[in-house]
Amino acid sequence: MITLRTAQEIEKIRAAGRILRGAVNAATAMLAPGVTTSAVNRVIADYIASHDATASFYQYNGFPGHCCISIDEEVVHGIPGDRTLDAGSIVSIDVGVYKGGYHSDSAITLAVGDVSAEKQQLMDVTRESLTAAIAEAKPGNRLYDISAAVETVCNPHGYGIVRDLVGHGIGSELHEEPQIPNYVPNPPDRGPRLRAGMVLAIEPMVNQGTWKVRTLQDEWTVVTTDGLPSAHFEHTVAITDAGPEILTLE
Repeated sequence: MITLRTAQEIEKIRAAGRILRGAVNAATAMLAPGVTTSAVNRVIADYIASHDATASFYQYNGFPGHCCISIDEEVVHGIPGDRTLDAGSIVSIDVGVYKGGYHSDSAITLAVGDVSAEKQQLMDVTRESLTAAIAEAKPGNRLYDISAAVETVCNPHGYGIVRDLVGHGIGSELHEEPQIPNYVPNPPDRGPRLRAGMVLAIEPMVNQGTWKVRTLQDEWTVVTTDGLPSAHFEHTVAITDAGPEILTLE
């Protein structure tokens, strides 16, 4: 069942989103070669706690980090630890914040120093696909219009759009209905009608090579099967009568 949120609920999700964005900005400012992923995790954890909020991911189904930090071929769910960031790598930081009974969720992929043209293009295209997907999150459209927008941007580049992981509804629970694939799973079915009050975490996960992924022995970290890099961008978005509103911006 897809829950429609009131304006008051959406404002609570936006408040959580502001804290989330502040935490990501704090982490972004410290990214440099030699920094450990555990240090990035600590900055995010401290920022969230200082705003009387909770990291949504911490101990969620047993996840040990306050955020997910995934490097190069790691798609999502990278566990913060002793690994250091290397110049030329790309790092995805995925953060959730719980405040006032509601969650927000957002991810960004960033360059550590100078990166190759191929990695930069992968990040640029994935970010563009998120922008295109958000533009389709409006009343009267169908769910898979969001999915089709990601495909339209990414397919001309030959990228692999991850199929095993999806976006999702969000609100009082971190993961709610509907699931939002980043590809159209069953043409010509366009999915359920979008309505004002839906709040969605839209998150393209795009690989330079194959779309296929596997999970490492830590039972969390998802990587590309061919070892090529992946990019991940995400925003929490409210569907309103006036169109989509991003709730995880400053």
